[in-house]
Parts: sequence; structure tokens; C-alpha cells
Amino acid sequence: MHFEPHALQGQAQHFMPKHLQALVDKAQGAINSEALNASDGVARRTFLKVSAASGFALGAFPLVSAAQGAAAAAPAGLKPHQQPSAFVSIDADGTVTVTINRLDFGQGVQTGLPMILAEELDADWSKVRSVHGDANPAYADPAFGMHLTGGSNSIKNSYTQYRELGARTRAMLVGAAAAQWGVDASALRTSNGFVVGPGGKKLGYGQLAEAAMKQPVPEKVTLKDPKQFRLIGKPTGRLDAKAKSSGQQDYGIDVRLPGMLTAVVARPPVFGAKVKSLDDSAAKAIKGVKAVLRVPTDRGGEGIAIVADGYWPAKQGRDALKVEWDTSAVTKPDTTALLAQYRELAAKPGNVAMQADMAPLAGAPHKISAEFVFPYLAHAPMEPLNCTVKLDGDKAELWMGTQMPGLDAMAAAKTLDLQPQNVKVNTQMAGGGFGRRAIPTSDYVVEACGVAKAARTAGITAPVRTLWSREDDIKGGYYRPMHVHRAEIGFDAKGKILAWDHTIVGQSITKGSPFEAFMIKNGIDATAIEGMKEPYEVPMKLSVHHPDVNVPVLWWRSVGSTHTAYAMETLIDEVARTTKQDPVAYRLALMGDKHPRHKAALQLAVAQSGYGKKKLAAGRAWGVAVHESFESVVAYVVEASVKDGTPKLHSITAGVHCNLVVNPKSVEAQVQGAALMGLGTCLPGAAITLKDGVVEQSNFGDYAVARITDMPQVTVHIVPSADPPKGMGEPGLPPLAPAFANAIAQITGKTPRELPFKLA
Repeated sequence: MHFEPHALQGQAQHFMPKHLQALVDKAQGAINSEALNASDGVARRTFLKVSAASGFALGAFPLVSAAQGAAAAAPAGLKPHQQPSAFVSIDADGTVTVTINRLDFGQGVQTGLPMILAEELDADWSKVRSVHGDANPAYADPAFGMHLTGGSNSIKNSYTQYRELGARTRAMLVGAAAAQWGVDASALRTSNGFVVGPGGKKLGYGQLAEAAMKQPVPEKVTLKDPKQFRLIGKPTGRLDAKAKSSGQQDYGIDVRLPGMLTAVVARPPVFGAKVKSLDDSAAKAIKGVKAVLRVPTDRGGEGIAIVADGYWPAKQGRDALKVEWDTSAVTKPDTTALLAQYRELAAKPGNVAMQADMAPLAGAPHKISAEFVFPYLAHAPMEPLNCTVKLDGDKAELWMGTQMPGLDAMAAAKTLDLQPQNVKVNTQMAGGGFGRRAIPTSDYVVEACGVAKAARTAGITAPVRTLWSREDDIKGGYYRPMHVHRAEIGFDAKGKILAWDHTIVGQSITKGSPFEAFMIKNGIDATAIEGMKEPYEVPMKLSVHHPDVNVPVLWWRSVGSTHTAYAMETLIDEVARTTKQDPVAYRLALMGDKHPRHKAALQLAVAQSGYGKKKLAAGRAWGVAVHESFESVVAYVVEASVKDGTPKLHSITAGVHCNLVVNPKSVEAQVQGAALMGLGTCLPGAAITLKDGVVEQSNFGDYAVARITDMPQVTVHIVPSADPPKGMGEPGLPPLAPAFANAIAQITGKTPRELPFKLA
């Protein structure tokens, strides 16, 4: 990956090859905010924890007994998420442990957030470690007021928070050194884990930890000038790289507790169905099976949990069950019938999201009529869902990888009939998620608690780990919604768009969730239309239908942009081709002067790819797309070919504008991973389908995901910026499929209107 030092924001013209400048000239003619206000959860007097095993530590856990310290409380103006006690631990040997307020499930925040804090702390990076936080109010997202890893918000929303946490900790260490030396704090500086005093004398942070707790927590701190950064912006290896590359990293699925049992659940084949009859005699006869229990499942359904002393006997027990299911009270969606219904709805006006005059459409000299079909998609993370529950009297402890530990803790408390404060969530590293571990219903957590509760009623006192198989995970629901788009576009011979009438049909993700109140306006779920129209200045009428379907749906990496970017970017490209204009120049002209970040990303990708200058191999074509999601812009220029009706993606050049970059290596990795995932949506078999209410796919044999063998050459280039960082977990996905499709259209003359691609 490369930085482009000449490509500063506001200087987009420097990206533009001369051959494109002429073409452009020609073409232009937020749930629980009260929790953050709690002042007792993280008092400054708990800033020090004395540990016999590891020496002195700053704030190893935020809710330590107040009897451990007698210092005054923290300033009243500081909220829990602003106080170092919950986030910074310094051992006697100088090791700094940073608690992250997010789930790390591959995106790299276990390194990025510590980098931000360590920058202001002036810590020795070789001694920095990180751990996950829990459901404590201190670890809520400071912008949303709830525990959340999602929306590519981790670095964006916690950038200033973690800088201030580091600066406050540093100020307290300096204050402790000043008191010990009897000098003014202004005479001291910090460097690489030491406070440096007059004459060059030093005190290590570990030596100062105990005294630092007696210092007041400063309410206001002065942050570094970015010119002084020595960590932020530097390509940095991940703290978890060694553990993951050596197979030593533990995930939620790896939790082992003394006496722990494993449960698997036989879930109804149709969402919400119940058990009609059950013969469990064969299951109970299998060695290792401890209990067969009826338990509630998601959406009002009922299932059968087999609790055993390991996964294999539990699975064998489930296989031996003889169950008859009652599906009479639930609807049985069928993909073919749904598609017909969606197409009918797409031809009718829906709830209006954008309004414009459509009168010019009838007399437009050029028109495009297009229908797009996007299927249900499974999240299919490498680590299937799991949750371990330990019950102890009126208390419970849970272990799982969760994107919303606070919400999951509340759901667990309700299921177990416990007080919320008596439920502890231990957030584990997760092997992927893509949104599936951030679910408003907390389905897999509620189910696991239901299994543990039923097991206790049956006399089982051991902890129970409820484990999903790959088949359970793919068939178990909460998919990216199926969508149909219908567009009618009128434009003139110069490519000026006169009217754009667009309709989207698809289920609402947020309906019935805690997010409905602020995500659905005028009957329109904001997640369904994000990415429409921008950055192009076009007169668009946009309407939306949200049918109710008995298929549980959820956000999927990059959410609405997974389909809106495809529709927008392939249609824009088609207008350019129809009017014989260069698709890059045409896009830049349509953007006008209001979107410098889009222009900078696109022009960078173009310049680095050799677009329009490099001669392509026979049978290959360029494809271009640019899209903003979660406030970051990614542009792709790709090379692709089509042989015997099969498209092949050969190379990807990315231009990225995400403002200031904390760790360039993480941005590069996120773009590469998102591009591969986006490519996966184009591959045959990349669809979830239903027949008579039953999901037809069950594993990677019939649900395609992109593999390493599908990975083309990817180069990532970043637009330098000093502006506050934006998100990068998701923005790399949306523009990949349309860029690929646009290359195919250059070769075949026909734009693929359906994902996955069907060229025949």
C-alpha cells in the first residue's frame, strides 16, 4: 500500500492524468445515554489496583471496591467513558494494557484503539497490550450512548476519546513524577514509557503507577499536534497477529470451563414453527447425552436442545431425534413467489424518500429501463455462533463474541429472570461477524440462556455452551434482505440526466427493533436507501416498499450500500456508455464541485491503475465505480475478462479517502477483505433461497463465498488527510461488484442486472 504525498484534500486536480482532464472539460457543458452519565461507575479513586501477581496497575477493572483507595472523586464533568480507570492498566514492569470498548472480530481495533491511546500517553509500543471490555457503561460508544461495534464507527467515534484517555493518564504520571522530584510538572516531558526530568533523569511509567493514583484526573487536556505523531499514521503490525497466525488465539468457541457441557439445538425448519411431536428415546440412549430439553427459539418458535459432555455426542443426539414440526401458524416464504411479489410492488409508487419533477422523462431522447435483483445473503462468519452461560444462584456469567454486550446482557437478564446488574458478559474475540453478532433480538444469546435455564430446571448445574454448526449458522436466519430495484432514467445526447424514477422493494431491517424510532421516517427504513443519488447531481424521485416477510433480516457488511451502490454505479456507467463518454470523466463531471473526497479517491485509483494509458491484455476491459458509505469513499478501477460466459476479475486498484489514517496496514487489510467479500456476491451460488419456508442452503458446498483462489491482485492507495478519521470496516465492499459489472458490460455490451452474475 502507498501514500500519495502530493494528493492532499482539496487538490484533486493533481490526481488527474492529462488524457482525462480533456475528457472532463468536454463532459462538463443514536439507546441508553443515561448509562454514560452515571458518575459512580468509574470513580478516580479506583484508578489503582494492587495485584500480587503483576505489581501495581492503573485501573485494571473499573468497578473495584472504593475501599482500595482514599483519594478524592474524579471531576464531576467527566463521564465514565472519559476516565482512564476503566481503560488503562500499567504493571510494575511498564507493560501498558489498554481496554478496548469494541469487539474485535478481524477489523483490527484491538490494535488501532491502543495506538491512539499510546500515542498521547507516549507509551513504549513494544510494551502495549489490549483486552476487551464488557457491558460496563464506560465501554459504551461515546457518540451513541450504547455498547456497539458497528457502522464502521470504532475508530471514528473513539478517536478523540482514546486520545484524551492517553493524555489524562500521561498528565497523572507526570504529576506523580513532579511530586517525587519536587519540581514543577511543566519542567518534565515524556518519552517512550518514561517521564524525563531535569538533567535527563528518568522514571518509568511502572515505577510511577502507584503514586499516579493520588493525582487528580484532569478534566481538560491538551492533545498533541498531529505533526508530533510517532504511532498514528505509521504502518503497524497487529497486536494479535502472532496469536492468530500461530493458532493460539482463543475465540468464543474455545471457551472451556470446569465441568462445562455443550448443547446443540434442533430448530424448526420454518422460522417460528413449533414442535408437534417428539420421540427422543434414541437421542437419550447416546453415550454422553445428559438431557433432551424443549426450549424457546427465535421468533416465537420452539426447538429441542440436546445437552451432552461434548459437541459430537450432542450432535449425534440431535441427529437421532424424531421430530414432527407444526408449521400451521407461520407463513412459508418462497423465493420465486417473493420475487414475483416484489416485481409487482416495484411497478407501483411507494413511500416517497426523494422527490423531483418526472415530467421530462416522457420526452427524453434516451431512456434506460432497468430492474435489479439482489438475493438474501448469509453472514457466514468463519466462527459459527456460540454462547456459554454459567448460572450461580441469582447471578449469571456469559462468554461470547458480541457487538452489543450491553443489549445482550439486558436480554440475558430478562430471559433468566435476573437483575441486570447480576449478569456479567465476558466479551471474547470473534472469528468474524459482519453484523450477525449485533442483533437487536439477541437471538443466539437469548436461546443459549433459555437452554441454560432449562438445564438448571432439569437439575444440571454445570455451565452450558450452546454451539451452532455451520449448517445451523447458514440456515438459522438474519440475512441481508432480498431487494428488487426498478429504475427509469431519461437523458439527452450529452448525458444530462433529465429525470430518474427509482423504486426499491425490500424488508425493513430496523422495524420492530430499538432502532426503529430514529431509523424509520415516513415509513422508510433509512438503511434501505443509504447510498442513493450521492454524489451525483441528478433529479431523482425515489420511493420504497417494505413488505413483511417471515424471514429474519439484519444488517450485512455495508448494509444498504450492498445494493444501492450497485444500482447507482452500473446505471451511471450505462448512461456514459450510451452517450459515448469516458465513464471516469462522466462521473467527475456529474459530481460538480461538491464532492472533493469522491473526486480525490477516484482520481487516485485512476492514476495508480494506469487507466486509459496502459494497454490491457486482449479480452480485458476496465471497470470503474466509486461510492461513499459510513463517511468514507472508496473507488475501484478493475481489470476483468469474460471467457466462455464466465467473468474473471484480474486486478483491483483502490483509491481510499477515509480522512486521517490511524493504521495504514489495517486500512489496507480492510479494503482487501471487503473487496474479496464484494467479489463473493458476484459468484454463482452466492444466494440464500427459500422453498416452502425452508432455507435451501446449508454449508459452503451450496452457499458460495469467495476463496483465496478467487482473489485478484489488489493494490490500495490512500488519500492523505489530517481531518478526523472515518470508518473503514465496510466502505471497501459496495463499489467492487459494480466495478466488476461495468467491466463486463464494456466487453459484452450488457450490464448484469442480478447478483450473483447470470450472464447466460
